[in-house]
Amino acid sequence: MQTDPRGPRFAAALTAVVLAAVLITGSGLLLAAQTLVFVLGAVGGPRVSPYSWLFHVFIAPHLTPPTETQDERPLRFTQGGGAVFAAVGTLGYLTGVTWLGLLSTGFALAAAFLNAVFGYCLGCEIYPIVRRAQGRLGAGA
Repeated sequence: MQTDPRGPRFAAALTAVVLAAVLITGSGLLLAAQTLVFVLGAVGGPRVSPYSWLFHVFIAPHLTPPTETQDERPLRFTQGGGAVFAAVGTLGYLTGVTWLGLLSTGFALAAAFLNAVFGYCLGCEIYPIVRRAQGRLGAGA
């Protein structure tokens, strides 16, 4: 499946705002909500993600059609990675291991910021490396 690459960048901007709010407030519940957003994006892809829904309903109708599209598989992989970091951070905040919450949230914020501001999707860059490694492991079995 293909998607408009402006949608994930918009989602990354919203994600960065939420993650910055988590770092400022120390809210494990807010991070838990962001974890759910990541999980929805990883499992269902951009069509299920709440941030993508916001983009497609409120932003995309006012834009020209995209000149290119993006494969959604790396995006789903990226959302899965975000879900892992956010889940670990949520666990840290909710169990009182604040340093773990801060560290995990900080890593997720850095990745979201790179995508939102520079259009550099860290997970999308890692995705082909993981796929190649899976191919090598599968060929040797």
